[in-house]
Amino acid sequence: MTDYLELPVDKFVFKVALDRFYSDEGIWVKLEDQFARVGISDYLQQRSGDVAFAEIKPEGSVVDFGDELAVIETIKVNISLTSPIKGNVIQVNSLMETSPEVINQDPYGAGWLILIDVKDWKKNLEHLLDAQSYFSLIKREAEQEVNKE
Repeated sequence: MTDYLELPVDKFVFKVALDRFYSDEGIWVKLEDQFARVGISDYLQQRSGDVAFAEIKPEGSVVDFGDELAVIETIKVNISLTSPIKGNVIQVNSLMETSPEVINQDPYGAGWLILIDVKDWKKNLEHLLDAQSYFSLIKREAEQEVNKE
């Protein structure tokens, strides 16, 4: 079972799963043996709106840091997600084809996007934040948003 840090802001509660790493854009990475499961954070999915469509790099693709990994279309905005890690795409979540809204319903579980075969995990870690650092980042962002209003 995954433990979370929770950030209550106004009428929202944003969760950060403790068992993964994050890009500053809000993409999470969970190491599973030499593979990395990748998805979007609860904070990013709540701020972006209901997902209508997800176009994801196909299996067999090679991704490098900063390459486009996926485009998520929501009712509010289209989001281009860049890869926070380097490796080979070995699996795309089949639910993205038929039920992309699972990203909103379960961003840290069934709503994952892609599985990547990672060759050099230590090198990949240089580009990622731990859960506590990501939590601090979104806390600052959320406080700035609240103070604008």
